[in-house]
Amino acid sequence: MAEQTPGPGWVPSACTLPTAEQPLRLAEFDALFATAVRTVERVTDTHLRLTMTGEPDLAATVRDLAAREGDCCSFFTFAVSSPAPGQVTLDIEVPPAHADVLAALEQRAHTVREHS
Repeated sequence: MAEQTPGPGWVPSACTLPTAEQPLRLAEFDALFATAVRTVERVTDTHLRLTMTGEPDLAATVRDLAAREGDCCSFFTFAVSSPAPGQVTLDIEVPPAHADVLAALEQRAHTVREHS
C-alpha cells in the first residue's frame, strides 16, 4: 500500500505536487466529477474508466488536467479519447503498488457525483 500524506486521503507520498496546491487540484477533479462524469467503471484493479459529457471543449480540459496530474504523479497513466465534441472517455491506469490510490479516486468520483 502506498504511504499516504496529510490532506486528501488518496494522495500518495510519491506525488510531487506541493502540499499547498493539492486542495486546488482536488477541487479541479471534484468539479469534473460533479459536472461532467456520467459513469465510473472499474475495469480492473489497476484501471479506471470515466465517461463524461459536457461543453465542446471538454476533451481539452480533461487532457490538460490529466497532463498536469501525470507531471506530479508519474505512476498514473492517462488516456483521453473523444468520440464526438463534448463526449470524453478518460482511462486511468496505475501499477499494482498504487491500486489503493486508484480505488480512493474511484470512491471520490462516486461520492462527489452522488452529492452534486
